Amino acid sequence: MKVILLKDIPKLGKKGELKEVSNGYGRNFLIPRGLAVEATSSELAKLRAQREQREKREEMIRRKSEELLKKIVQKHFRLKAKAGSSGKLFGAITSKDIAELISKELKIEFDKKHIILSDNIKKLGEYEIELKLPGNVRGKIKLSIEGSEEE
Repeated sequence: MKVILLKDIPKLGKKGELKEVSNGYGRNFLIPRGLAVEATSSELAKLRAQREQREKREEMIRRKSEELLKKIVQKHFRLKAKAGSSGKLFGAITSKDIAELISKELKIEFDKKHIILSDNIKKLGEYEIELKLPGNVRGKIKLSIEGSEEE
């Protein structure tokens, strides 16, 4: 018997997959518990339509992310921070600070979860920051940390 899974089922498959199962398992366990539906032609058509819709949505998200990345990568970002004479910062630059800088400079919403920072920045200098945007779009930006004058 062929069924379409409505939920992820360990050792069987993921939601939306078409699987061949024994008649008893399908009729007595999966279907009554709402874990699957029988793979009729109408259900298969629904599944195809949902898959196409999901692919279009993912493509749109990926395209928007690529456009945003092009806009971000073109710019060189500068951040002023208080630092000692040795170049060590008083405090640290976090992904939140970088996201706020990008948001302010480009006048867009930018979430800190898109910034991949292995460790907080604690020294003055030039850095390449990796970004991971929705749709698995990756890129790098250049960031300069400059010391601000302290009186």
